[in-house]
Amino acid sequence: MSSDALSPSEFAGFGESAPLDVPGLDSAHAAVWARGRFSSRAWDAWSQAAASVGHCSRPVRLHGSSVTVDRRTGEVLSSFRSTDAPLGVLLRRCGNRRDHVCPSCSRLYARDTFEMIRAGVQGGKQVPQTVADNPLVFLTVTAPSFGLVHGTRHGGACRPRRRDDRTRCPHGRATWCQGRHNTGDAEVGSPLCPDCYDYASHVIWQWWAPELWRRLTIEVRRRLADQLGVRESRLGTVASLQYAKVAEYQARGLIHFHALVRLDGPKTDGIGAPASPLVDGRDLAALLAAAVAKVSYTPPLLDQADTPRVLRLGQQVDTRAVRIGARTDDPAGPVTPGQVAGYLTKYATKGATAAASVDRRSTTPHLARVRCTCVVLADRSRAADRDGSPDPYALLGRWSHMLGFRGHFSTKSRAYSITLGALRRARARWQAIAADSRRSGHPIDTAELEARLLAADDAESTLVVGSWAYAGTGWEDSTEAALATATAARAREYDQWRAQHHKTRRNALEVKEIR
Repeated sequence: MSSDALSPSEFAGFGESAPLDVPGLDSAHAAVWARGRFSSRAWDAWSQAAASVGHCSRPVRLHGSSVTVDRRTGEVLSSFRSTDAPLGVLLRRCGNRRDHVCPSCSRLYARDTFEMIRAGVQGGKQVPQTVADNPLVFLTVTAPSFGLVHGTRHGGACRPRRRDDRTRCPHGRATWCQGRHNTGDAEVGSPLCPDCYDYASHVIWQWWAPELWRRLTIEVRRRLADQLGVRESRLGTVASLQYAKVAEYQARGLIHFHALVRLDGPKTDGIGAPASPLVDGRDLAALLAAAVAKVSYTPPLLDQADTPRVLRLGQQVDTRAVRIGARTDDPAGPVTPGQVAGYLTKYATKGATAAASVDRRSTTPHLARVRCTCVVLADRSRAADRDGSPDPYALLGRWSHMLGFRGHFSTKSRAYSITLGALRRARARWQAIAADSRRSGHPIDTAELEARLLAADDAESTLVVGSWAYAGTGWEDSTEAALATATAARAREYDQWRAQHHKTRRNALEVKEIR
């Protein structure tokens, strides 16, 4: 082993001196359970089964069998029965994106999302490297204000009162706050006066936020066509606009949109085609900022007594050309493709776990009232006379747990980069290739390996035919689930330790080269 190679024994969480922190393990029941597992063959079977699903916290249990058949000859190549599995049942990952539900699956989702975003920024995963030369903008759009709320002001007062300013709202409450709030304070995001806050417009804006984003993409393409001197219907023959977008909850319970917007050449030239030299990153950033200010939508009325509204995006807009802009955490430094991919992945995983954050904070009066308003508005709309036309707010009450937001937390345009589905299929193919190599004893042929893993479905030479029945979800008891979760957390710490080691070594080499 070279001096630069990593050994697991160097990791602080390796070995008997670093036991897992399993909640409830000190209880009498857990101690009896652990002794039973460690003293029997069942422990080995459980460990093998847990590792096969990446220590998923809530694996899906299946009974049945499957056979793998050669598509050309019809020959049965292999067969599998759930009774052959370590625990006598086939386990599959739950696939939940929320960290509080399953840390292992949410981490896998974060890794796939990062690869998807990074491929669209700098190439790879069958996306050409030339994509890195195209104009790219990091866009953040916010929601408008529906009333004064408490916030953090970089260590200063929440809403400082000006000298001799005694202004109060119509309900007699102060329009200032001299307090200093931390980011995690429950008061952050809550209105200074709940009676002044426009909860109805808050919820309706949230409900139609996906429509505002759709209109924004249309407006940007319209402006891009004008700048390139072509009709909008012919824009695809000279340019293509691609994006990856994530949604993130603000403290006040409203959605932010963060997106990477990339300008490509003609659609017919494929993903990452060289863009027109007539538009650079700064031009694209200016187009996006102008489009955000222009977009509006007049939503349907709840009922005859409702007040007409014109919905817009917030005035706080951030457009930064990635390769010539500034970092969000260091305005003096440049934004790099890897950093911006990391930013967007962080927001995507935060969005995926947003339901947990909303649920944990829903006991605050503000968010509880937002949820209540969703139900009240849905009831109002349901009772309205619409002359047989569909109710646009019929499902609003069902989305109250998400504070009225019904959109996806992570989306992308079709030609931005590889899909998450393709990455999942590649992982399944790799597992099949690795299993076949272990079974046959033949080494894996690494030539054109990535192309084989990412090939289209019609390139498959085998067909898997199975018959499976659902047997349940989750481990046998809460202690097994806690142990799987603790093991997944340790694996994450190990990966982070490895990544930090490689980053430190890479930085040291760069410094050495400069010297």
